[in-house]
This record gives sequence, structure tokens and C-alpha cells, in this order.
Amino acid sequence: MGRVDDTRANASPGLIEQVTATGNLGLAPEGEEAWIEVIHKMDSVYADLVASQVELEEKNAALEEAHQFIGSVLSSMTDILIVCDLAGNIQQVNSALKTLTGRDETTLIGKPMVSLFAPDMAERVAEFTERLGSHHVVADCEVSLLGIGGEAVPLSVNCSSQYDARGRLIGMVLIGRSIGELRRAYQELDDAHQSLRQAQQQLVFTEKMAALGRLVAGVAHELNNPISFVFGNMHALRRYGEAITTYLSALGAGAGVEEQERLKTELKIDKVMNDILPLVEGTLEGAERVSDIVQDLRRFSSKQSEPKQVFDLPPVLSTAADWVIKSAKRKPEIVHYMPDSLEIFAHKGHIHQIAVNLIQNAIDVMEDTPEPRLDVSCGTEAETVWLSIRDHGPGISPDDLPHIFEPFFTTKPIGDGTGLGLSVSYSMAEEQGGTLTGANHPDGGAIFTLTLPLLSGDGDG
Repeated sequence: MGRVDDTRANASPGLIEQVTATGNLGLAPEGEEAWIEVIHKMDSVYADLVASQVELEEKNAALEEAHQFIGSVLSSMTDILIVCDLAGNIQQVNSALKTLTGRDETTLIGKPMVSLFAPDMAERVAEFTERLGSHHVVADCEVSLLGIGGEAVPLSVNCSSQYDARGRLIGMVLIGRSIGELRRAYQELDDAHQSLRQAQQQLVFTEKMAALGRLVAGVAHELNNPISFVFGNMHALRRYGEAITTYLSALGAGAGVEEQERLKTELKIDKVMNDILPLVEGTLEGAERVSDIVQDLRRFSSKQSEPKQVFDLPPVLSTAADWVIKSAKRKPEIVHYMPDSLEIFAHKGHIHQIAVNLIQNAIDVMEDTPEPRLDVSCGTEAETVWLSIRDHGPGISPDDLPHIFEPFFTTKPIGDGTGLGLSVSYSMAEEQGGTLTGANHPDGGAIFTLTLPLLSGDGDG
């Protein structure tokens, strides 16, 4: 640049002004004009040279900055990096590889890449070079790297071809991660997943117990009716048994015809004979009802998931409604819109618990409603079955509507709700391949609808 600067000095504006002022430099007028034009050209060339130098310096600074950035990225990588030429000789490595092998960069550059790996890995590593230029990327290939002290370190590597700016193949880039690290990460992920599943199961059981506590009064009432019926029948059967025993004893003692007729009339044997079979049938019916209620309780409170089965939906909804309504402080009017029979294939206990949760929520929101009413409906549509629980309360706030199925979300005062009922019900619906939705009804109140496959018939649970 020194020569350009000298030219610039010789072609300074002062010289041009001097030529212009004197009008001659000992040259003809035509020569003077040519000389001035030359000076202008030299001035223009110099300006271009200065601009090019500035641009070059800016690009060089950007290149240095990019080089520093790439260097910092390579140094911070936890995965190993190896860059090789077409012959498989190492051109560049990163800090992770140097740390893993215990060798510095000067002893690695120019060495065959295969020397970094265990002897039995030679053929597999050679495949990386063979695939160069074939556009095949080696992904998740397990190899053994020679670590510090010759210890074999298992790696999962990815290898791809490297091209220059003109698109010419110049080598390959290999990136690897310790499988031990991956295995630890997978194990931690699996442990977290198992912990989450256990926590979810515990939340389901907790909500079951909370719901069961709310239903105690209703269940007790449900049990009281058939037990009282069985108890009364058994007293009658005992009296009938005493009468029959007295009558048969008299017959065995050889009582005469008149005595037999007297005892038959006095002990009302004919009435006993007519009543005893209906009493036994009624007692059995009451015992079966108690058994059904106990089974429902066991199914409701059990931690284990029962297999799917075909069952009649309306009785399950009726039982759920009876349990909740009879335990409620303020009993709403309940209206059923259900067919006499509707068989579905599902987890009976889950459906029962979902119905209990939805009905309980509906009753809770109608606590301050002047005339509380609950609509319980079910039906079929195409290959699906649906059931809905609608309350005639204030409805759901637009701000709360997007969050109603989130765990622990509740609008009830602290201590009055777990915030798990709808969340657990939503999860149970998904487990059975169904959906649970909640919305405000156009005519007021809120409505929750569970949709399930009607009958899959596979029997899988």
C-alpha cells in the first residue's frame, strides 16, 4: 500500500489545482488535459483500493469471529467429534475426544481414524469410509473406542460425508456419545416414568377413597334396605319354622284327625305353606342385592383394574346416582333419560366411578340453586355409546372452562375438594378409548358427556 500512498500524494488535489491554475506544465494543452485525466483515474483507483482493503479487513474479522465461535462450540461439546479426509486420516478432533482418550491433538492429527478404536472394530469402522459419497448416513452404530489405558469405551456414533464449498467430497465427520451416558439417561427417564405412573395410580386411589368417604351415607342406606328386608323375612321364616315343627311333631305323636285340623287352623299351616316360598325368594333377592352392593364397593375402592366386560349401563348409572343423592345434604330432583337396557363393553368399575364423580360435582355446584335438578342420560350413536350428566346450576366460568380437567384444579373452598375428580375421570375415559368433555348447556347449567366405543367384543382389558 506504500506505492499507492505515494501516488496519492503525488496526485493530491493541490497538484491538480496547480495544473489548473498555471494552465501548463511545459506541455501542450492536449497533454495537460491527458495528464489531469490520468491523475483523476489514479485517484479513483486509489479509492477502490482503500474500499477493498476495508472490506477485506471486515471479512477477515468476521472469519476470525466465526473461527472462535466454532472453536468454542467444539470445546463445549460433550459428544466426541472426529473429522477425517478421504483416506480416513484424522484432520480435526474436539476436547471431548482428547479427554476420553487421554491423548492431545498433536498425537492424533494425521493418524488413521481406525487406530482410535478397538481392534475388533476395524471392519465396522472401515465401513464408514466405504460409504463416503453414497449419501448414506451411518446412524446409531455401536463401536468401542480405546479410552485411557486401553479401556474399551462403548459409543453410539453417527457418521456423514463432508463436502467443500464446491460440493466436492473431501472426507467425513463422525460424532459419538458414550452409551453408558445414554443408558443412564434412559434409566433415569424410565425411573421417572415409573414414579409418575405410581403417583398417578396413588392419585386415582386417593380420589376413590375421598369419593367413598362422601358416599358412605348413601351406601349405608342402599345396604340398609335389603338387609332390613332379609332380617324381617328371616323372623317370619323362624315363626313359620316353629309352627311347622309343632304341627309335624303332633303328626309324629299320632294326633287324631280332629287334633290335626285344630293345630292346622291354629298354626295357620295353609298360610305358612303359601308364604314360605315367596319369603325364601325375597330373602335370596335381598341377599343378592347386598352382594351386588358389596361387589360395587369392592370394584369402586380396589387399586386393581378389572378386565373389561359386557354389562348393562342404566343400572350402573342408577346405582351411582342413588349412592350420591342419598348421601347429599340437599337432595335435588333427579330425572332419568335412559333406555330400559343398554349393553356396553368396558370397565364397569371405571364407568361407575366416573358417574359418581360427575354426579357429585353436579350436586355440589347446585348447593345454592333454588330448585336443583339433575338430568342423567345415556344412549347410542353410530358405533359409540354416550352418557351425560347435566346440572341446572350456574354453569362453568369461561376462565375456568379450559382448566376443569387439570389435576388439583378446583373452585371449591380449601378442604371441600381434592381437585382430582374430573382429572381422574378424564384419564379413565382415555384408558378405555373414550373421551370426556365438559361444557355449558345452552339452556343453563353445565353438562359433562362421556363417549365410549359401544361393543368391541375383543375382551381385552
